[in-house]
Amino acid sequence: MTAPRVHPARTLAALLLLGSLALGCSADPAAEEEPSARKATATPVPSPAPASIEKIASMTGCAAEMRTDAEELREAVCVTPEGNWIVTTFPTERLKRTWLDTASMYGGTYLVGPKWAIGAEPRLLRKLRTTVGGEVEELRGLS
Repeated sequence: MTAPRVHPARTLAALLLLGSLALGCSADPAAEEEPSARKATATPVPSPAPASIEKIASMTGCAAEMRTDAEELREAVCVTPEGNWIVTTFPTERLKRTWLDTASMYGGTYLVGPKWAIGAEPRLLRKLRTTVGGEVEELRGLS
């Protein structure tokens, strides 16, 4: 009887999968801090807005002008005295991530929430974040 042959590529893939699972399950270091320490350093941000152009527009005081209304995404332009931005919503998180991955080729800064992204100047995104929540993501363009 011969021993089963170990395939190096499969072994590496299995180890990478286990490593990523272990990292994903590791404890959040911030959770171990004292609650008062977290509050002192955290910027208050509301819960992210729902994935609706109409809701995000009403929260930010803009009259959104629809540019794209398709099955895979909806996109509108907001024009206000404080500045202009583009809000894009998606039916799934997967489509949002695909869109952001593609946008990363061009670079830029986006405010990203559940099934939505807003593109604008960073100073405006920081201000919008206090209203609609989300996280600011800086995407690096191709060099």
